[in-house]
Amino acid sequence: MIITLMGAPGSGKGTQGRSLASSLGIPYLASGDLIRRAMADRSRWGEQVRSYIERGLYVPDEDIVPVFLQALVASNPVGSRIGGVLDGFPRTAEQALALDKALGAFSPPISQIALVLDVPEDVLIARLSGRWLCSGCNASYNVQSHPPIMVGVCDVCGRALMQRVDDRRDTIQERLLVYSTSTRPVVDFYAARGSLRHVNGDDAELKVRESLLTAARSALAVSL
Repeated sequence: MIITLMGAPGSGKGTQGRSLASSLGIPYLASGDLIRRAMADRSRWGEQVRSYIERGLYVPDEDIVPVFLQALVASNPVGSRIGGVLDGFPRTAEQALALDKALGAFSPPISQIALVLDVPEDVLIARLSGRWLCSGCNASYNVQSHPPIMVGVCDVCGRALMQRVDDRRDTIQERLLVYSTSTRPVVDFYAARGSLRHVNGDDAELKVRESLLTAARSALAVSL
């Protein structure tokens, strides 16, 4: 099964997505991680998308769809059933249609659901402006809710922490606006198919984790 984890920037998709994938024993695939690796490697594709990211914009469908679908297939062992928790893809209705078509081409077709983390905007802004990432292992911290033991240093690997360009205050409002106008139609896409589940993302981290796992397992049981 493919689980599309949705929510505005700062809703906790990264932390919760990794936990959910681990609990279900399926791969976790984030478009943001894919893009950042390509940018760090200075690949041709990474340089192509850099200008969008640095302006707080989403990568156009024609640039992200084929790369993400290829990465999804590659993340699963050869000969195994395709499955995964997707974070940051699909972001538009067009991407959702492309994913739906790709999954439908398998025999039998691969089922999918969408889980949405609902978080108030003021909470999102506070989370985003205080978020820092490790430059080495990509561990995530927040100066308010989950600060590192030593300021500016990762608890896990000891590397320096950094703040992403799109987590700075001058780009946060633009990111939320882009989300509301571009990604909301994806919610409607899955809602129309009866495969959408809402989860309160403004709760304790463990409670959110349990709610997501319950929703995923319930949907998985129905699809079997």
